[in-house]
Amino acid sequence: MPRRAAARRPTPPPGGPPAPGRGPATRDHHPAQRTRATAPARVTSAVEIPRDVNDAEIDVGGRAVKLTNLRKVFWPDEGITKGDLLRYYAVMAPVLLPHVRDRAMVMKRYPNGAAGDFFFMKRAPKPRPAWIETCSIEHSSGNVIDFPMINDLAALLWVINLGCIDLNEWYARCDDVDRPDYLHFDLDPGEEVGFPQVVETAQVVNETLRGLGMPTYAKTTGSRGIHVYVPIVRGPTQKDVWMVAKTISLDIAKSHPRLTTAVYRKEIRPRDRVHVDFNQNAWGRTLASVYSVRPRPRAPVSTPVTWEELAGTLAIDDFRIDNVPARVKRLGDLWAPVTAESPRGRFDLRPFVPATRPRSPRPR
Repeated sequence: MPRRAAARRPTPPPGGPPAPGRGPATRDHHPAQRTRATAPARVTSAVEIPRDVNDAEIDVGGRAVKLTNLRKVFWPDEGITKGDLLRYYAVMAPVLLPHVRDRAMVMKRYPNGAAGDFFFMKRAPKPRPAWIETCSIEHSSGNVIDFPMINDLAALLWVINLGCIDLNEWYARCDDVDRPDYLHFDLDPGEEVGFPQVVETAQVVNETLRGLGMPTYAKTTGSRGIHVYVPIVRGPTQKDVWMVAKTISLDIAKSHPRLTTAVYRKEIRPRDRVHVDFNQNAWGRTLASVYSVRPRPRAPVSTPVTWEELAGTLAIDDFRIDNVPARVKRLGDLWAPVTAESPRGRFDLRPFVPATRPRSPRPR
């Protein structure tokens, strides 16, 4: 067998604090190190994405951001270009950035637009601007992966320019990648399920979680489903959160067998049920971020919705790249509490975590 190269461990920057990880990576403990830029780009006025050129270099808070193929059509039926996608994210940055800041980002790149092939990319590509911050995470295999982080508008436009249509950030911040800020349920409809059944399932999930005292926030996935999130006090490990989500999902599936399922294997999953997917809470998994544009017809956006709206009549593509900015300007960020740093409004999950499970070391 070929010899595996020695693992590169995160090292602190000169003059910086020690790396937060203690000891080697295991399945439940992953040392991580953030590389810092000088400071986030300070943007004091609207950033204009040119319409009359294909390539451009723009100033974003003192940082030169190169944009390419601005006229390339990413949604042929709608005539939406890569430049239009960049303009959407530039406008949405003030409400979007708090949800992705300080988190490792998995890039899903669509170089030929929404209808083209895509590929996943975890490592921040080189060469890259010196102001792109990374989160270097050591995996149990010994691999250390330098994930990019999106901490300001310049970094956001840089990532989107790589052909990323949606954003897929980690659930935990880089200073402790094993302890997430929320648990969630991905309501994934089977092939024979319409959106009303997904909404009905979301209401069941909401009632169940509220019955446990948990605050809940819903958003459309921008595809066919709904995401339900619960902001939690950071402390339980990702494995703890996964276990709690699994217990709740199995209970919902047992209580509503004609509506839902928690069967993970798609080939044996009932086609006429909504999958209450708890496995998306596993370490290293990601879901499309709130306010992400999705690579589907009409460029729908994963959008926060109120429970009152879900009780009415709405459709996934009611929320699109062309109308979500106006909605957010009118309503504000309905999901601000999900990633707010204050513990107020966050649920303490610790009483739900089995006390007998061995605890992983916690970085200090």
